[in-house]
Amino acid sequence: MRGVLTGFTVIAVVIAVGYILGRRGHLGHDGRTVLTKLAFNVATPALLFTTLAGADLSVILSERLLVTAASTAAAASVFITVGLLRGWGAGQITIGALCSSYVNAGNLGIPIAVYVLGDASLVAPVLLFQQIIVTPLALTVLDLTQPGEPGPPWRRLTTPLRNPMAIGSLAGVTVAATGWNLPLPVIEPLTLIGNMSVPAVLLAFGISLRGSGRPGQGDKRPALVLSVVLKTIAQPLIAWSLGAGVFHLRGAALLDVVVTSALPAAQNLYTYASHYRTAEQLARESILLSTLASIPALITVAALLG
Repeated sequence: MRGVLTGFTVIAVVIAVGYILGRRGHLGHDGRTVLTKLAFNVATPALLFTTLAGADLSVILSERLLVTAASTAAAASVFITVGLLRGWGAGQITIGALCSSYVNAGNLGIPIAVYVLGDASLVAPVLLFQQIIVTPLALTVLDLTQPGEPGPPWRRLTTPLRNPMAIGSLAGVTVAATGWNLPLPVIEPLTLIGNMSVPAVLLAFGISLRGSGRPGQGDKRPALVLSVVLKTIAQPLIAWSLGAGVFHLRGAALLDVVVTSALPAAQNLYTYASHYRTAEQLARESILLSTLASIPALITVAALLG
């Protein structure tokens, strides 16, 4: 209980500060845009690099990650299928699929892992999975579906290699795979820059709430409801079914995968939507509602499986 409340309190305070900054106009009209660009192009790539450069890549092969990956793919696939049948655009489908399955493993996952699961390293597999596989794949789709001049074929083929997030992730994985220990004059500045990522994302999200109406209004309501239900209810249930029924996980191992899957949609998904100027309302409202709904969901999971 304490871990759940601690994690949510930290995030809520920073978002509230962003909301106040937006209402008072301290950062000007372009404050949110500047923070979003800072997070997307500089701070988050640096954070991804420093995180992955020192990671143990062997954790990717664990059974727990297989459950998390399968539940992620299942939730995202449901949203994608419905989106294609309903004729939603590529941007909305991509962002909605992320909001339905991409968990807040960093901001919320670490404190909840410490206080609920007793080990912060338990979120490492899902962090690596999302940073190495899910993020580059989703951003590549967004890059390739953006309107604009088609350009030469080679430029389209190298799209993933020109995305700041993908560059940071791939560079970090390369360093980890080679076992190279970076000198302090290299890693320390990158760590300092990367530390700006989470505050910038949360502040930008808080600023975006200024002037926003009640969630669920307009023609995006079906996509919003679907993403929140998938993220808050379906994904944890899928993780529990796979963990207990297929992989025969019990006790702490089962609690770990279900708690991880019950985490809400990550705030950095709004950064992606804002950067690509697609499905921003869906991302903002889905993150907000799934965060609120995940509080009772996480408490229920901890009570039943803990």
